[in-house]
Amino acid sequence: MTMLTDRFGRVHRDLRLSLTDRCSLRCRYCMPAQGLPWTPNEDLLTTGELLQLVGIATELGVREVRLTGGEPLLRPDAAEIVAGIVALPQNPEVSLTTNGLKLAAVADDLVAAGLQRVNISLDTLDRTTFKELTLRDRLPDVLAGVEAARSAGLEPIKINAVLIRGVNDHEAPTLLRWALANGLRLRFIEQMPLDPQHSWDRATMITREEILRSLAEAGFEVTPATGRGSAPAEEFLVNGGPARVGIVGSVTKPFCAACDRVRLTADGQWRSCLFAAGERDLRTPLRAGAGKAELAGLMSAEVKAKKPGHGLDDPGFLQPDRPMSAIGG
Repeated sequence: MTMLTDRFGRVHRDLRLSLTDRCSLRCRYCMPAQGLPWTPNEDLLTTGELLQLVGIATELGVREVRLTGGEPLLRPDAAEIVAGIVALPQNPEVSLTTNGLKLAAVADDLVAAGLQRVNISLDTLDRTTFKELTLRDRLPDVLAGVEAARSAGLEPIKINAVLIRGVNDHEAPTLLRWALANGLRLRFIEQMPLDPQHSWDRATMITREEILRSLAEAGFEVTPATGRGSAPAEEFLVNGGPARVGIVGSVTKPFCAACDRVRLTADGQWRSCLFAAGERDLRTPLRAGAGKAELAGLMSAEVKAKKPGHGLDDPGFLQPDRPMSAIGG
């Protein structure tokens, strides 16, 4: 089989695999307070279907699979999926992005299944602010999840934080001090236009430059690190290193030219870009009996048609119909 290569020579080796569109939090930049119309269970890929499609993707060159959602740990077979991916002949690396609420209960099982790394979303260390941002009073559960990940031997543990103007934008130095004191790798992420309310406002987004300025004003010396490659986070040495902090500047400093990611949604749609307007249906042909070659051809064709960039700065940019929780981060 051929590699997943687009017209611009980008080879795609990183698969973001969404296990569910459901989530146990209601982060204000991600979904409305009442939640969303969730995908019916019969439309979700089964464990066997997920593994079949991931297996084809690894034969096409995928070498890392990150489980996402929604909240992937709401899917009861998450550890089984990890074990199934790890057992594939290509032996891909398997990681997980989670809100951390269920991590304390399942971290050991996930590691036993073969999980290698974890990213935990945490935007604030203030319990009141956490409740305001997520509409759930669950900060202690997230912190317990961080400790469980450490105890289970997951390394590194990355913390993903989104800053919102007037809410938690002052917490960048606090989050970094906490991360450094606990041996965690902090990554700030610029807020992206992927909310179902379509209420994203660039004016409320805390930019990469604002984050760097906030850290400098708090006394941190932050200098660019080298060797980023295709990683979404631009990394900076903190006070000369070896400690680092990352910033995913998808809006103000896009990294599309080096992007090597593809996405498979929980309902079997293959996407070449987080912001793509279209996607390729794999579930329907899979359930109709399509063979490996046909499914691989569909995957390759969608990647081949990938645009050079996400176009956020284009006046004609249109937000995808699917919100982040239905795509998989």
